[in-house]
Amino acid sequence: MAKDTYVLVHGAWHTGELLEPVATHLRQRGHVVHCPTLAGNRPGDDRSKTGLADAARSLTEFITAHGLTDVRLMGHSYGGMVISQAAEALGGRLRRLVYWNAFVPLNGQCLNDMVPPVYVGLFDQIAAANDGAVTLPYPIWREAFINDADAELAERAFAQLNPHPYRTFTDRVQLATELAALQVGKSYINCRQDTALPHSMPWHPRLSERLGLFRLVECEGSHELCFTNPALLAQKIEEAGRD
Repeated sequence: MAKDTYVLVHGAWHTGELLEPVATHLRQRGHVVHCPTLAGNRPGDDRSKTGLADAARSLTEFITAHGLTDVRLMGHSYGGMVISQAAEALGGRLRRLVYWNAFVPLNGQCLNDMVPPVYVGLFDQIAAANDGAVTLPYPIWREAFINDADAELAERAFAQLNPHPYRTFTDRVQLATELAALQVGKSYINCRQDTALPHSMPWHPRLSERLGLFRLVECEGSHELCFTNPALLAQKIEEAGRD
């Protein structure tokens, strides 16, 4: 089996550490895997000041500092915004972009442009009361994000989340080239029971089709398959990332 290089980019409220169980399965299959934590989600980061460009810069700096090339770059959820903005700066270091139930923006869009208005109103309220940091209410996490977990796992996973810099949801992505025109391989992983976005505003095909030519990989599971079935997610990342 070919030994490939993967960089797994977490979503909002997460850290790279939470993707380590997935990375372990990929490493057991012979791959090199890195799970950085983005600017804004590290201990001590100022949530009131960190924006999307800061998060993207922290990713490109991680990849260049580690001298990584031929990278299969996976972004989960909000991580799709980050890998999209970072793609041009990474240029020839990229082998493929992989979006796992992730936002796929058009140039000038922000994440809030792609979510239901009820989420935007809720996040506006929470961020205003928490110095620019947004958290996820547990009932939303339980029902919409990790609906395939039992109560014990849902609570244990929720306890590991961290406040997220709201500016990364409202900053507009800067893309010199729309993703559909980007000359790099692209894949989209869609978990069929993911209701973090309502099924009337689906991750796929509403957002995935913005990639232009892309490979679709689907499986059963929720938005948080990294907690509920990391082995299955690792398998699907490999299917999405391989040549």
